[in-house]
Amino acid sequence: MTRLSVPDMSCGHCTAAIEKAIKAIDPAARVSCDLGTHVVEVESALSEQALSDAIRNAGYDVTAPAAT
Repeated sequence: MTRLSVPDMSCGHCTAAIEKAIKAIDPAARVSCDLGTHVVEVESALSEQALSDAIRNAGYDVTAPAAT
């Protein structure tokens, strides 16, 4: 599982956009967004870099990976 910190994720629209961006590159991915901690957890065969790039392309910053 990959955990990413997305500090500007603040609402349901944000989580939907992030999930859509990830599923566009990996339809089988399981995505969980926590608005309280601004953490996105992804179960995917894709690399952390690919997932981060997808989130950035959706318009959101990704900072250092969230602590596990």
